[in-house]
Amino acid sequence: MKVLARGKILVWEGASLWVLRGESGVAHVDRHSHHAIQLTISLEGGFELKAADAAVSGPAAIVAPDVDHVFSANGIAAMLFIEPESTLGRSLAAEWLGDRAIAAIDAARIAGVRAALLDAFRSNAGSERFRRIAGDFLASLAASAAPDLPDLRVTAMIDFAAAHLDEPLSLALVAQHVNLSPGRARHLFVEHVGLPLKTYILWLRLQRAVEGYSDGATLTDAAHSAGFADSAHLSRTFRRMFGLPATALQVNQRAA
Repeated sequence: MKVLARGKILVWEGASLWVLRGESGVAHVDRHSHHAIQLTISLEGGFELKAADAAVSGPAAIVAPDVDHVFSANGIAAMLFIEPESTLGRSLAAEWLGDRAIAAIDAARIAGVRAALLDAFRSNAGSERFRRIAGDFLASLAASAAPDLPDLRVTAMIDFAAAHLDEPLSLALVAQHVNLSPGRARHLFVEHVGLPLKTYILWLRLQRAVEGYSDGATLTDAAHSAGFADSAHLSRTFRRMFGLPATALQVNQRAA
């Protein structure tokens, strides 16, 4: 695995943007899986994404949530991670993925955002500029899709878990919040989200920790605020889900 040498990481509600350059211009991320829709854009050079039965090269591609994949890039790449249960995430999945693990996005659709992000990266622009560029682009990709609405009880479980990440959380506690038995809540959650609630809560904790660290907290403080036992627990989870050590997040502080 090549270590990331420079980058920018931004987190906002339901999404995050990572603009990364590998050491000596080359980046490779080992096989990993995360519960986010990943949209990758080559800003300079090229990239390849590989899943079990699919491979897509740049300039842009989208990866479905919970898909094992390997990422290799030569140059600078931008990766957008979108919460799949959000309205935006469900719209993107309906518009671009269907039942596919990885799908290519044609160059014409990303020409404007590619130039804008590369210019912002090279000029070390502020966070708001990156967020505006990424937000406008995502909205344009999902504009014509009409996603299915989630079960309101599942949405309530997600909202409750997200609001109590600094506390112990159990299936029984979350199920009680929506007046369901633990067994029924477990079945309903997996049916709509595709993950057990316990795994999804771990994903929420990881997002909270990344957000805290990108805002300037230490790795230990970010871990504790998200409900991880310590920074080592956070680091193991981060590597499993993103294929990188948690120290890769330091690129954001150097580029801010």
